[in-house]
Amino acid sequence: MRVKKAVIPAAGLGTRFLPATKAMAKEMLPIVDKPTIQFIVEEALKSGIEDILIVTGKAKRPIEDHFDANLELEMNLKEKGKDELLKLVEETTDVNLHFIRQSHPRGLGHAVLQAKAFVGNEPFIVMLGDDLMEDTVPLSKQLIDDYERTHASTIAVMDVPHEETSKYGIIDPGDQVEDGLYNVKNFVEKPSPEEAPSDLAIIGRYLLTPEIFDILENQTPGAGNEIQLTDAIDTLNQTQRVFAREFKGKRYDVGDKFGFLKTSIEYGLVHPEVKDNLEAFLIEIGQELAAKKQPVVKEVVEETVVEED
Repeated sequence: MRVKKAVIPAAGLGTRFLPATKAMAKEMLPIVDKPTIQFIVEEALKSGIEDILIVTGKAKRPIEDHFDANLELEMNLKEKGKDELLKLVEETTDVNLHFIRQSHPRGLGHAVLQAKAFVGNEPFIVMLGDDLMEDTVPLSKQLIDDYERTHASTIAVMDVPHEETSKYGIIDPGDQVEDGLYNVKNFVEKPSPEEAPSDLAIIGRYLLTPEIFDILENQTPGAGNEIQLTDAIDTLNQTQRVFAREFKGKRYDVGDKFGFLKTSIEYGLVHPEVKDNLEAFLIEIGQELAAKKQPVVKEVVEETVVEED
């Protein structure tokens, strides 16, 4: 069965970006000039996905508005001959999107469960908005290609620093059936470095078979007293094969302030409208920072020389 549906959970409160997200969906925060959620939708479309369900919550209405037509704006741009801007606006309206509200957020697993009726008896992709992925072949398409060979759930993973395993779901990779594809032994949600079975972390793209919904409906709360998707996948792995695809491309973590800032700078350095000015600005800032550090270095060197004398 061909994979043609994707689910994007977007009901989180976005507390890491307060106060900006008090009345604004964090998924609408822009990387230069494009909301983060638009990158996710574009990846889905490039991967051959036809229908997308976005699971929303309170204060998420701007997401629906962003992907809806704005006739007044489009008419204004057309009348003024701003064809390039008009094209950008129209790109967000030609998408087959569906929305459902998660009234009481109880974890990622609970958010995915809201998609049961939408998915039906089909395999589907779950795409998290905190991770932007870049590769020659979109990561979601890589998972779909794996599914077409294995007909099994496949989770995207990536090598992370060992001391950071407590931030992620971690896999016990088991056998490597081909380059970068593992037949997973088990999944562990946010283990300490001492308990982590590997450094391969789940990174926000999941291809799942519909059997996951029966498990989620009976899943007991796990870490954080929430319904954890990782726990449900581990249960699924006990009755059918679950694979992990190691991602070798570039991952941008926009789930916290520093990751968001780094991503904005990297995207800005290739954006045709701002790249030259941004590069010049960064060079200027770098020179200023270096100049500030030089006196400090000089003082340390002088103190060391005095002590040696």
